[in-house]
Amino acid sequence: MIISNCVVNLSGDKRRVLHEAFRVLKPGGRFAISDVVVRGGVPDVVRKSMELWIGCVAGALEENEFISLLTEAGFENPSIEPTRVYETKDAAAFLAGTGIDVAAVAPQIEGKFISAFVRGTKPAKESCCGPDCCPGS
Repeated sequence: MIISNCVVNLSGDKRRVLHEAFRVLKPGGRFAISDVVVRGGVPDVVRKSMELWIGCVAGALEENEFISLLTEAGFENPSIEPTRVYETKDAAAFLAGTGIDVAAVAPQIEGKFISAFVRGTKPAKESCCGPDCCPGS
């Protein structure tokens, strides 16, 4: 099993992180992390803020992109289960001190950032299927 808490969003190469996670898991192994995930688009000013990257927000993957990357890496049954949906007051708190116009931007990201459990499973090895796939058959 691979577990982590708010790590993928900090990576500059998320595709590589997920492919590497898949590679190191044994067949049947599980990927189970907690991370920040985005639902829908967010203003570029948020994505480009270094303070928000450090704060685990700006680098978060969009929900559908996360599922696509997990599938691309080979995971079965990828899922995202929200554990917290951030409201305008939460957005205002993490935007404070970044130089971003809090009053203008916080309402634009209402409900778009979530904390979530992200899961997937590496397929189990297939059983022997005959002489073409099993050595010595």
